[in-house]
Amino acid sequence: MSLGSCRSSKSRFWRKPSLRYEIVKSIEWLGNRLRFIDQTKLPLEEVCIETDQYTLLADAIRSLGIRGAPLIGVAAAYGVALAGLRTDESNLQSFRNEIEYAIGELASTRPTAVNLSWALERMRKNLNASLSIEAARVVLVREAIVIHEEDEEMCRRIGECGSQLIPDRATILTHCNAGALATGGEGTALNIITTAHRMGKSINVYVSETRPLLQGARLTTWELMKAGVDVTLIIDSAAASLMQQKKIDCVVVGADRIARNGDAANKVGTYMHAVTAHYHGIPFYVAAPSSSIDPPLEDGNNIPIEERNASEITEGFGKRIAPEGTNVYAPAFDSTPARLITAIVTEKGIHRPPFHFQ
Repeated sequence: MSLGSCRSSKSRFWRKPSLRYEIVKSIEWLGNRLRFIDQTKLPLEEVCIETDQYTLLADAIRSLGIRGAPLIGVAAAYGVALAGLRTDESNLQSFRNEIEYAIGELASTRPTAVNLSWALERMRKNLNASLSIEAARVVLVREAIVIHEEDEEMCRRIGECGSQLIPDRATILTHCNAGALATGGEGTALNIITTAHRMGKSINVYVSETRPLLQGARLTTWELMKAGVDVTLIIDSAAASLMQQKKIDCVVVGADRIARNGDAANKVGTYMHAVTAHYHGIPFYVAAPSSSIDPPLEDGNNIPIEERNASEITEGFGKRIAPEGTNVYAPAFDSTPARLITAIVTEKGIHRPPFHFQ
């Protein structure tokens, strides 16, 4: 596997962001509470929720109020910190048991995003290393903040590295949402696009709607418009005809989990775009922090794929669109084989085939 280098964040060729550019902050620690954007309300309402209860965070993750692999990890870490602050246990072992229960509840929310288990394991190690309840409370808050700060830095580096892959006057296709709404920073795949835009590159973006919950239509278009990027929304099945007409220069997507061989799980429909891009000779780029890489998994066949409730398809956004009793298959993700991926961008650089992550 070859690894490309990245320019420093102090590169002087950057221009000032457009006056239209707005930074989205999806999650924020308030000292003893957490504030986050309820993404189920976007784009019609921008609703922020503040809470000191990890159970509310767990519910938000399950319902996609909080979503995106990196953000799920950050939110779960803060959830453990909140559990530590709220419990009134006075015995250290009982305190640890209470926090372990919270970790289990948070771990059960979404199976595909490896960032969730990665962040929770870091919190568990800090919990077990603490010799007093007060020390545990302090270290859990500190570790959650560190995980958040690390994700912000990883996003920044991914944007810098990946923007090198985007030529001036490029037309890009992206699927689902891998922006600030999916991370603790400014995004992964979408941050590559917005970073290229801030560098002064003239780019256009086609966003696939991403059925059934329309993360592309609701979230990605919202973010790109705030960033001042030219964006056009399409139905998922229009992407192939755009590629056939030579209107797409590259595809940039995120990933919720990457296996050792480079197979990448992302929102269902990603594999379809990868196959089509490969057929038409169009570069297909995946962007994710290294925390989304799961080296123990040999390939994508071993990535657990979450299945969502059938009602998200049959009764999307409260209106039934299929007959009662319709059988439904509702995977939330699919796995794109490494052979279809041109490069994987992490905060460590641009990885090219053959992939082999340790």
